[in-house]
Amino acid sequence: MRKTCGALPATVVLALLMSGCAGLPRHVEKSRSDALPNPETTSLGRLVAAEEGNKNLSGIRLLTLGEEALGDLVALADHAERTLDIQYYIIQQDISARILLHHVRLAADRGVRVRVLVDDLNTAGEDRRFMHLGARANVEVRVFNPFPGGRSATWTRLLASVNDIPRINHRMHNKLFVADNALAITGGRNIGDQYFTRDQHNNFIDLDVVAAGAIVPELSASFDAFWNSKYAYPIASVASPVSAEPASPPLPDSATAANVNWLERELDSGNVHLTWVPATVLADRPAKIASDTSPGEEVTIANDLATLMRSAKQELIVISPYFVPGKDGVAMMRELVNQGVHIRILTNSLASTDSPLVHNGYSRYRVELLRLGVELSEVRPKLGQKRVRFHPFRGSNASLHAKALVIDQKTVFIGSMNMDARSARTNSELGLVMRSAEIARQVTNLLDDISADGSYKLTLVDHSNQIEWSSGEPGSEKTWYTDPETSHLQRFTLKILAPFAPEELL
Repeated sequence: MRKTCGALPATVVLALLMSGCAGLPRHVEKSRSDALPNPETTSLGRLVAAEEGNKNLSGIRLLTLGEEALGDLVALADHAERTLDIQYYIIQQDISARILLHHVRLAADRGVRVRVLVDDLNTAGEDRRFMHLGARANVEVRVFNPFPGGRSATWTRLLASVNDIPRINHRMHNKLFVADNALAITGGRNIGDQYFTRDQHNNFIDLDVVAAGAIVPELSASFDAFWNSKYAYPIASVASPVSAEPASPPLPDSATAANVNWLERELDSGNVHLTWVPATVLADRPAKIASDTSPGEEVTIANDLATLMRSAKQELIVISPYFVPGKDGVAMMRELVNQGVHIRILTNSLASTDSPLVHNGYSRYRVELLRLGVELSEVRPKLGQKRVRFHPFRGSNASLHAKALVIDQKTVFIGSMNMDARSARTNSELGLVMRSAEIARQVTNLLDDISADGSYKLTLVDHSNQIEWSSGEPGSEKTWYTDPETSHLQRFTLKILAPFAPEELL
């Protein structure tokens, strides 16, 4: 998710600039800690060990439904006995986040060590909430790559950092939740109502993975690298002291009952059903955040995924909410098409995206991709109701947020990385590569469902540069010749703003 801020009164700007720029504390007291070394001593660890048939494989289950994903996070918090490691780009202050953090606090109260690492970009005005969370026994909260001052609002933070823009432009985009170093959830979702289809107006189509077995220690090692890095600051070292915690509004009576799902039931029964497959973690290093090294100097997720995509022999599926291939990406796709590879791409339409400027960066490549023969689909803001998996949207607007690749129906990537320059060069990312025809089939089915009942299909009219968008059942399609369900003002504004939003910043 990308967020923007508004204009500032000139007097405020002048006052802040005259006050000088803040700096991060130089001497911060924090202790090193690491993932639980013996997960087999916990109930979750023993349960996973009983399910493992091969110590080199990983147990996987896809989480396509938002409310199920929230319920699974709650289940992990409720069943943890020793440790919870929580790493997110965004933790909202809404009902979903309050539900999950309530269960995290309950875990801490029964003696579970809780480590919460959150990127600092979207925490403006929320120091009080995280300070109180970190003050609880057995809980420690750290913010990653923090803003040095002006912490009450985004614009004051930016002004306090005018001499440090290159650093704060780099963000930790990872999403990870690990219980007892035995079971983990990772993928595209942040923590908030829109990611769990609980918002009344706008929700995300997203994708997470429940993981067990060989891959979990690798995920925990990535968490430890970020947690113990010099860029992770205890919240108390950058935030002002706070008084007593204000009373929170009561949670709805149905908040927890709605989240009882397969994982909760299976953990209670002691028998978790997963698909056991070869899997690998792809994880950027913390140094990428602070530009200690450039992406060209070390292996990053972007390098790995480019290699993975080039390995395609028959088919490449790309699912990405923010898709800006750039000249290099288009060249790679031309190379693959010339080798006989069929390419399918699903991204957001202008009507469904939550980041119009990024869509502007993508739209300049549409004609070229279509001329190559790439199959291009864009998500509609209103999903059809013929596919069961979409029913939880209940008529709310939809926006794609899942990030996945499928190569030759046998290799799958699911993670936090968007197919754009920001994810490749600027933000840190995390994901899993799974070698499994069954997992590939499940992700392809998700694409097929959205394509059939929730997207526009793009084609060129009579081999010209004119794009036609079509949607609907055969014989009753609707067609458009400009971005569907958008206004002239929206499209004109984007054209005006395009020169001020260079591709490398999108």
